[in-house]
Order: sequence, then C-alpha cells, then structure tokens
Amino acid sequence: MNDINIKENQPLHNMWRMSVAPMMDWTDRHCRYLHRLLSQHTLLYTEMVTTGALIHGDVPRHLRFDPSEHPVALQLGGSEPADLAQSARLGAQWGYDEINLNCGCPSERVQRGSFGACLMNEASLVADCVKAMVDVVDVPVTVKHRIGIDKIESYDFVRDFVGTVADAGCEVFIVHARNAWLKGLSPKENREIPPLRYEMVSQLKKDFPQLTIAVNGGIKTDDTVLEQLQQVDGVMVGREAYHNPWWLTSWDALFYGDDSKERTRESVEEQMVLYMEREAREHGTHWYSIARHMLGLRNGLPGARRWRQTWSDHRLKTLPPHEVMKLARTKPADLPESATI
Repeated sequence: MNDINIKENQPLHNMWRMSVAPMMDWTDRHCRYLHRLLSQHTLLYTEMVTTGALIHGDVPRHLRFDPSEHPVALQLGGSEPADLAQSARLGAQWGYDEINLNCGCPSERVQRGSFGACLMNEASLVADCVKAMVDVVDVPVTVKHRIGIDKIESYDFVRDFVGTVADAGCEVFIVHARNAWLKGLSPKENREIPPLRYEMVSQLKKDFPQLTIAVNGGIKTDDTVLEQLQQVDGVMVGREAYHNPWWLTSWDALFYGDDSKERTRESVEEQMVLYMEREAREHGTHWYSIARHMLGLRNGLPGARRWRQTWSDHRLKTLPPHEVMKLARTKPADLPESATI
C-alpha cells in the first residue's frame, strides 16, 4: 500500500496530513515524546489547555515540551478573545507550530466555561476569537469542531460556521464527523452514539477548496485513512493511536513517502527509558507517570500482557526504569522469586 492514489493536488508534506488528536489526560508531553519516536512527520497536539490555566496558573507546567516533538500544536479552550490572544501569544513564544481553538468538546465542565462544542452556536464569537489570535501570532490559528450540535443535522449549519470563521482568518479546520450532543450524553457516548457522517466533511472541502480540511472520528485503519485522503486534506486519529501506538510507525512511509527510519519496539522502549531517566534528573518526574503512555506498545504480541503488567505494577515504583525494563523482558520462568509479579 502506498500514497500514490492520494489527491494529486495535495502537497505531500501538508502539516495536517496525519495528526494525533488532543485528548485530555492522555496527550501530555510524555505521550507526545513516545509518538514522535514512532513517527517523524505526524502532527502532535497537546491536551486542551484553558486560557485561565495559562493566565493564572503555572505556564511552564502547561507549555513545556521537548524540541523533538515538532511539529506540535497547542490546543486552547476559551471564549474570551482577549484571553485567547494572550494565551496564543504565550504558545507562540514557547515555540508551538500551531494554535488550535477547541470548538468540539461536549463535556459539561467545558460547557460551564462557555467554550468547546457550545461555541458552534456562536460563530461570530468564534470569528472574533480567531481574529484576536491571528492578529498576535505568526503561526497558523486553527479550529477543531463538530459537524453539528444536538439535533441540528443540517449541512448548512456547519457550512455557515466554517464560512464565518474562515472570514476571520482561519484557514485550517479539523472536523470531528459527528454531532455533539450537549445534554444527555457523556463525552464517551458523544464519541460513539452520534453517527459518523464523513460525507459532510468532504462536502466542506468541495465548498471551501481554498481551506485545509482534516477529518476526525472513528478512524482505525490505513484503508480508512487512504479513503479519507481522497476526499480531504488530512486525517486526525484519536484513541486508536493511543491504544495501539505502534500503528504510527507505518505512517511516515505510507502517508509521507518517507521509509528512511526503521524502528523496533525494543529500541523505542530503550529510548523511552533514557527519556524517563532524563526527566527524573531534570524535572523530578517519576517514570511511572511516563510509562502509562506506552502500555499499548506491544499489543497483539506474545507476552504483551505480562510486559504491560510489569510496567504498570506499582510495587516496582522504587526500582529505576532500566531495571523495570529488564524485568519486563524476562520470561516468567527466568524471574527470581523476589521479582515475581
């Protein structure tokens, strides 16, 4: 399988061709470091960071990242243009390659802050927010949103939203191809119950050919990615990339024409251990909080369950990570009694 059938007019190194979605509690800087080891070109997103957390909180804690993570995008949550402009400026100063506005999260907590998916009801406000950010940063300002909210299933709704926001200077839209139901469904149910309608995203690309349109939602296979890249400019993958991270190792060759780097799970694990040791030295980060992101690395392989159990065993927290790696790689029959888990 290769990328020769992808739209001829689509630049091979369009930054949004492949990306890993912003996911709360998951895509922190440690997760992104792992994903960058697996793919050199995939665009990586932070967890959503609220404007309040940046304006009133610990900026380095929220914005620090490893230089190897580039290209990396900062996703912001907020609805006040001035606050978003201040936060976008901080993101650009810290070196992020893109500032993304969250207009897709349906959680009640986000709704209470008057941002996320409920902003789709206020396209003119989103346009004001985008313009405020575009005016103060030189990196792309993008929007991630749904195709509709609640029972609004008309294509006209999302078309008008995109048109209004594009007029304010947004040239890139990442579209989750489901409605967001603001009442009655949990965030998890919002990712599963509203039906996927990819055709609405491809119609946006037809109606706005000058814009970069990427699709998100329910994408789990190379075939689906290739099918979508026939219709739109990019594909964003969420939970499948997190639970089965080894999938990312095929993306550089398949979707960017770059097969220059060979990887093994063992070499990636070893690089993560070196990263754990460096994080402990420089920031006091315990390896346990980093290891949780790589538990899917050996999914589908013999011994994966015991390997995963070793790296997630709280009783081994006092050991240095290179010793935990050694235990994880030891066959059960070879384990000393004191190390049995």
